[in-house]
Amino acid sequence: MAAPSPGPREVLAPSPEAGCRPATSTSGRRGLLWRLRDKQARLGLFEIGPGHELHQLTCMMQAGLWAATQVSMDHPPTGPPTEEDFSEVLTQVHEGFELGTLAGPAFAWLRHSLGLAEGDYQAALGPGGPYLQFLSTSKSKASFFLSHDQRFFLKTQRRREVRALLAHLPRYVQHLQRHPHSLLARLLGVHSLRVARGKKVGEAEARGPGQRGRLEGEILSSLTPYPRPQKFFIIMQSVFYPAGRISERYDIKGCEVSRWVEPAPEGSPLVLVLKDLNFQGKTIDLGPQRTWLLHQMELDTAFLRELNVLDYSLLMAFQRLHEDERGPGSSLIFRTARSVRGVQSPEEPGSQNRRLLPDSPNALHILDGPEQRYFLGLVDLSTVYGLRKRLEHLWKTLRYPDHELEAQGVKVLNKIIQQ
Repeated sequence: MAAPSPGPREVLAPSPEAGCRPATSTSGRRGLLWRLRDKQARLGLFEIGPGHELHQLTCMMQAGLWAATQVSMDHPPTGPPTEEDFSEVLTQVHEGFELGTLAGPAFAWLRHSLGLAEGDYQAALGPGGPYLQFLSTSKSKASFFLSHDQRFFLKTQRRREVRALLAHLPRYVQHLQRHPHSLLARLLGVHSLRVARGKKVGEAEARGPGQRGRLEGEILSSLTPYPRPQKFFIIMQSVFYPAGRISERYDIKGCEVSRWVEPAPEGSPLVLVLKDLNFQGKTIDLGPQRTWLLHQMELDTAFLRELNVLDYSLLMAFQRLHEDERGPGSSLIFRTARSVRGVQSPEEPGSQNRRLLPDSPNALHILDGPEQRYFLGLVDLSTVYGLRKRLEHLWKTLRYPDHELEAQGVKVLNKIIQQ
């Protein structure tokens, strides 16, 4: 990919024609059956529509992401990311806010290597349908959203977490090249958002064009304070997709302290992600794929330890297979070429720990056992193990001396996977 021109250069921020509008304006043309099916799939989630406290913020995110993706559509990647691609920042100025795209060319290439069409990415994250919110069981102060089709997951991040993520991005991309069927969550974009001076979220102000520059000077090094603080957020491929038939969701760390969530009442439509203590006494049956999973977890968690990422989680969900989906060959085809598109690796396929992928969306995070389909992915890849986390760990060690406290990776999988 060509390196950006020296110094900042002027760019225009394109805008979607429709603006931020409720989902009914697009779904109304698709018929009653489509709307009913869409509503059923969203049970337990909350639309961030007019009147919601986050509606104006998400409208800005949608308009900004539409424009940012248009840039990568107009200038598609021509090869693996360069050092300049990893350090680039694109700032686009809209009415009332600015959206920054960090390492945009690198993420555009990563999305391309996953076989994700930029038009689909733009349609899911841009205006046309409200973002969705679910009842989070996380203790962080982050905000969580889903795209209207539930395919993509958005999460606000602290500034230092973004700095750490971007510093590790080249090695993250390299790991996915070496192990294309990795269980690491697929990061698809990192962005910043700042509301115009003197304006509240949602108010408009005419501004000039955006500019393109270098990440080191604008984001990684100085992170210069602005009149209004920047919000940072990441975009990931949702592990829990497609979600229509998922019956249980878990966030597993392999520790017990503060790892219980009060389940939703029976019959409640709420979507809750349960934790380790809720999973006690249960196992998963992967059949012959058990060996593959344990080896891949060893590869992925060793990589995270190298980055000093120690507070990761294993997301896991269950979906019972229909009768015609069970048995060898019923839902599996060999799709290595699709999952490693654009990747050039000198390693032999065997050392890359490839596997049979299910013939379904989100195949990299899905494993089929004899009776159940499992959705699995490693997340929280940007948690900084700094002073706050070290003090928290010290306090828990003193308070709970006989309990496991850190993510255990392969150790916990050995316990919960049937032999």
